[in-house]
Amino acid sequence: MFSVTTLYYIYRDFKRRFWHLGSKKVSAMEHRVYGSADNAPLLPKSQTGDQQSGSERRGQSSSLMKIFFVCLLASVITTAVAVLVVVFASPNRSQTVDSKVLTSTLPPVDVKYKYLNHMDKSKLFKLEGGNVQWARYRSNPNHYDSREEQEFGDSINSQQAQVTGSTLLMKPNGCRVPHWHFNANEHGYLVKGSAWIGILDSAPFVVTSYNVTAGQVIFLPRSTLHWLKCVGNEDCLFVLFFTTHEELITMEVDNVFYSTPQDIAARSLKPKGGIDFIKSFKKPSEEQGVNLPPNLAELVRKASYVQSVDSNVWRYFYDLKASKQYKYPGGVMQWARYSKNSQSLSVNEQIFSQSLHDHEDTLTIATMQIVSNGMRQPHYHFNANEMGYVVRGCGKVGVISKSKIVTNFDINIGDVFFFPHGAQHYIKSTCDEDLFLVIAYSTGNELQTLDMDIYFQSTADFILAQLFRKHQDEFQKIPTFKIPQDINLP
Repeated sequence: MFSVTTLYYIYRDFKRRFWHLGSKKVSAMEHRVYGSADNAPLLPKSQTGDQQSGSERRGQSSSLMKIFFVCLLASVITTAVAVLVVVFASPNRSQTVDSKVLTSTLPPVDVKYKYLNHMDKSKLFKLEGGNVQWARYRSNPNHYDSREEQEFGDSINSQQAQVTGSTLLMKPNGCRVPHWHFNANEHGYLVKGSAWIGILDSAPFVVTSYNVTAGQVIFLPRSTLHWLKCVGNEDCLFVLFFTTHEELITMEVDNVFYSTPQDIAARSLKPKGGIDFIKSFKKPSEEQGVNLPPNLAELVRKASYVQSVDSNVWRYFYDLKASKQYKYPGGVMQWARYSKNSQSLSVNEQIFSQSLHDHEDTLTIATMQIVSNGMRQPHYHFNANEMGYVVRGCGKVGVISKSKIVTNFDINIGDVFFFPHGAQHYIKSTCDEDLFLVIAYSTGNELQTLDMDIYFQSTADFILAQLFRKHQDEFQKIPTFKIPQDINLP
């Protein structure tokens, strides 16, 4: 839009230029009509002079004014239309404005959701052969189902958690179809049921297959082709952890096949019937991530579940429920992890430990059972983030993060919690039944942890006296225990 001063100068220049142009046009017209100015009819001076300077000039001035204002009006209308098009026709601008208005009118999200995700209440991805739920980061904020989920997703992403949580429920005979992950290893804990696992690792391309039952752990390295099938008469429930804080990128074999040109697939597989055989495959309309065809009995004539040799199986499998129990006054822990001291490990533990260490960005998996009123005392980890899933029981959690955020909240069955590395945290069992957790730590090395009682006992009492402004002798009241108090009782 032009200022008033600018419009004035435009108009003055416009009038000056077109006034002279108008005079030249009159002379030219006289020449065309009469041949020359000499042949033009003679008029009295009053008509030739005064009349031209009066009515004709006023008419020219009026015409110029009209032309100017018509042009000005057209300019204003064009500018206004352009502005309206930019404002209302741009979806990004509209969304931005709406988002700002919406955000400003909504109350802030409780800070606890940086560390808590009610995964059992999150969106249920229903598939033919089972269900999947997630505690994860989404790059597109519109893909979150709630602001609380977004708070959690953004938290694990900004903290570079290197962990994403999920549950996979498969119906009997349901199959998590052959697939691989571009950007994550996969660790799983089977809560219930019995499943058959198949994995095709890198060269020499040996297929390893094995059975897994409740309480056991699976490990599926990044980019390895693998599948999971629920066998038996009950559902299979896996708690899964993926080693990424970005969106998980996965490719299913069926999607790859249907996306490959048919002549290329025929040339690669060389089936009997050639390309006609390839053309006989029809892509289902439903997503096949976890499938269970209704006519499965007709499709499968014989299923063969052959257990691979132990030395291969133990690279991807660990019997956690049968492993050593680390007992404390208030509970028990068991570990599926790498250990530098291999001499103290069984053969299964040695192979699994080395497999974790040989692959990049693996996790340490643990189960923690806390008796009623027991507490995993305040502690923090030097070298790992922590993500856990509540299998049974209920509890209370407290977190003090590096940004000095302090929050305490309740956890229940199906909840996922997250503790960034270096953040002090505790977990207390508050139900009559034991609290049972499956926990993933984002390290393939030995986990390094410091408990509150250790750092108090290890700090000189005169330093504590100066820090807390309390008499030095008072710190003699803090006892030293012979039995580790990682999980303690009152």
